[in-house]
Amino acid sequence: MIKNVDPKIWQTPSTNQPELHALEGDVKNSLPGQISPTLSEVQTQVHEWIQDVGVRYFDELTNTAILMEEVGEVARIMSRTYGDQSFKKSDMGKDLGEELSDVMFVLVCLANQTGQNLSELFYQGMEKRTQRDRERHASNEKLR
Repeated sequence: MIKNVDPKIWQTPSTNQPELHALEGDVKNSLPGQISPTLSEVQTQVHEWIQDVGVRYFDELTNTAILMEEVGEVARIMSRTYGDQSFKKSDMGKDLGEELSDVMFVLVCLANQTGQNLSELFYQGMEKRTQRDRERHASNEKLR
């Protein structure tokens, strides 16, 4: 069942408005070197694309399967570029950045569908990792 996704789920709590005003220029046409979109803007842009072009979100289970497929494509490139596997003819021309972008798109779709604010979750996750790993990584001999 497709849920009616409310774009307010990823708005900033202080303004309750998407942060689209923070960018100089059009997010859709941003080039390297320009201001990057915030996670809130990315969630908004993906939602608008789904409504305008994609018709509707695939159900959550389908998007989870698509995410796994895309992560597998990243893993395939990584294992051939940085690991011991060699490239097959069918692997030639695959672009890591493009595959990472595909992973990000589907991940944002899932976040939108399930009401997750990626901006808030990013900061919460960084705080959790900092508290949990600060001493653990500093004292890890393998990382020196």
